[in-house]
Amino acid sequence: MSETAQHIAFNKVSFAGLIITLGIVFGDIGTSPLYVVKAITSGADLYDKILVYGGLSCVFWTLTLQTTVKYILITLRADNHGEGGIFALYALMKKKSTWAAIITMIGGCALLADGVITPSITVTSSIEGLQLINPGIRVLPLVLCILTALFFIQQFGTRFIGQSFGPIMVIWFTMLSVLGFSQIILSPEILKAINPYYAIDFLIHYPGGFILLGAVFLCTTGAEALYSDLGHCGIRNIRISWIFVKISLLLNYFGQGAWLINHPVPVNDLNPFYSIMPTWFLIPGILISTAAAVIASQALITGSYTLISEAISLNFWPKIKILHPTDIKGQVYIPFINWLLWVCCCIVVLLFQESSNMEAAYGLSITITMIMTTLLLFHYLRQRHVNFLLLGMFALLFGTIEGSFLIANLHKFSHGGWFSIFLAFCFSLMMIGWFFGRKIKNRHISFSNLDQYLPLFKDLSKDTSIPPIATNLVYIIKANYKHQIESKIIYSIFSKQPKRAQTYWLLHVNIMDEPKTFCYEIEQIIPGILIRIDFYLGFKIEPRINLYFKEVLKEMVAKREIELTSFYKSLKKHSFPGDFLFINLDRVMTRDYALSPVDTIIMGLHAFTRSISINDVKALGLDTSCVIEEKVPISIERPLSRNIVRIQPKDAATIKPRATEIS
Repeated sequence: MSETAQHIAFNKVSFAGLIITLGIVFGDIGTSPLYVVKAITSGADLYDKILVYGGLSCVFWTLTLQTTVKYILITLRADNHGEGGIFALYALMKKKSTWAAIITMIGGCALLADGVITPSITVTSSIEGLQLINPGIRVLPLVLCILTALFFIQQFGTRFIGQSFGPIMVIWFTMLSVLGFSQIILSPEILKAINPYYAIDFLIHYPGGFILLGAVFLCTTGAEALYSDLGHCGIRNIRISWIFVKISLLLNYFGQGAWLINHPVPVNDLNPFYSIMPTWFLIPGILISTAAAVIASQALITGSYTLISEAISLNFWPKIKILHPTDIKGQVYIPFINWLLWVCCCIVVLLFQESSNMEAAYGLSITITMIMTTLLLFHYLRQRHVNFLLLGMFALLFGTIEGSFLIANLHKFSHGGWFSIFLAFCFSLMMIGWFFGRKIKNRHISFSNLDQYLPLFKDLSKDTSIPPIATNLVYIIKANYKHQIESKIIYSIFSKQPKRAQTYWLLHVNIMDEPKTFCYEIEQIIPGILIRIDFYLGFKIEPRINLYFKEVLKEMVAKREIELTSFYKSLKKHSFPGDFLFINLDRVMTRDYALSPVDTIIMGLHAFTRSISINDVKALGLDTSCVIEEKVPISIERPLSRNIVRIQPKDAATIKPRATEIS
């Protein structure tokens, strides 16, 4: 998909925009007919009216209330300058409390866990259709090969196959509609299931009906991913294309239900989705289903990259390598996440073997994500001063729906749901360690008043008794206020080893809540000697500070605000450009510190996350050939429990040393 196509899709409703939206947004929720009805009816002794009608009624009202009302009509309006998703919703909040950060972490990690289960279950469900043609075919090797190929090609970008996503999904949804309609016309009374009476009767009177809500919930699992993809397609394209998608899904669901009513006796390993296909259409249907499953998997994989890149920008995830395999705006590839997801998907396939077993692991984590989104959305709407009565109705309705789904899905915990919760828990530990570990370290950053050091900067830059270290010395600073500077930077310049330079540059990077902010500000604190540059970058902007700094320098030279000739006389004589040296300060905890037990655990997690994180030099895109890294200790005062006593040399002879001395 080209950048032009993206621009058209986001800014206005168009035929191209709607096709693109079908390919990007609805892959996950669009492939749910592969397994939802099968999950609801699995293990039933008879496909009776209360099961079929009740199950379909629950599906209809879940898609209507949960997907259409909550996400399409309400949640999509909570966009951060066109961007959606749980991290964008967090960025929208005016007051970002600790509990809001924790809720965001839980929701994001559960969504990432869903990114593992979705490719596994969709690809497995589609390939299992081949067993209708040849019962002896081995499904697992084919699934593993498809998943391996899918993750392998991510490093090369998905521009070529991405261009076909929209048209393939149009074929897919058209197939769903035609297959479903062909069964409905044989038993049109199945449409009575729209009546909510059947859903209520099913939940109350059918044995285990409430527990089967866990299977019903699978029909709306793609709604959260739909919100996350808001920035790719725009709200109007999503809303309009949802009309076509919802009609197609419901036609297929009700078509499967009509077939079940006409074939009430269960058959082993029956999947109603393939049963409603004519025999002559099985091979084309399986191929189209596999293509749709791959697209759904691809959408979740790229969505996971976007999720992690946003988490990195908002300091929820350790800094890791992010690549741009194509020139498509916004498309990223994260090697660590790619191969982590591949390993996890393979484990899911090998552990659960069949899609029916994976259904138990599917749904629980995404239920948690939806609950976290509801909590954040409630707080956001309250900040927007939405009518209290409407807020109460919102909380009561969706709290009841999602609470019921959570209780029903908890029944799956021992049957496989534990796996997705375990994955989400592991991801949460990563986020907690990184996010709160940084906060603990930042608590112990000390700042100095920059104004009192200005004479020192002037004198040091002209002190010929000190050999120059570089023409331009650059520090990345964390001081938000322009009159402040970290004490460790002052220590690095004047105390550790006096660093003489012609010009000292202080670069400060501000990550903004608005996703696409891209500007900078310059202040010449001491003209030509001490200059501060503040970069204001949205959380969707890649922090390539080295590149941006060069652009700023070009503009300053063009406006004759600075001269970049060399500090060294022999080079300056020939107007040779000055050199630049970056000093990167790495703050490390010393052994001699005292933290609470909770903070100690968090710092242990932080130490682990640092082991997979890249340093600031790589994260900010600095030129590694002109960077010096200095480690500076984080000083935390710990008072001694008792004072050490000084003794006289004559008294030392009376103290008997231990056999082992410290050298």
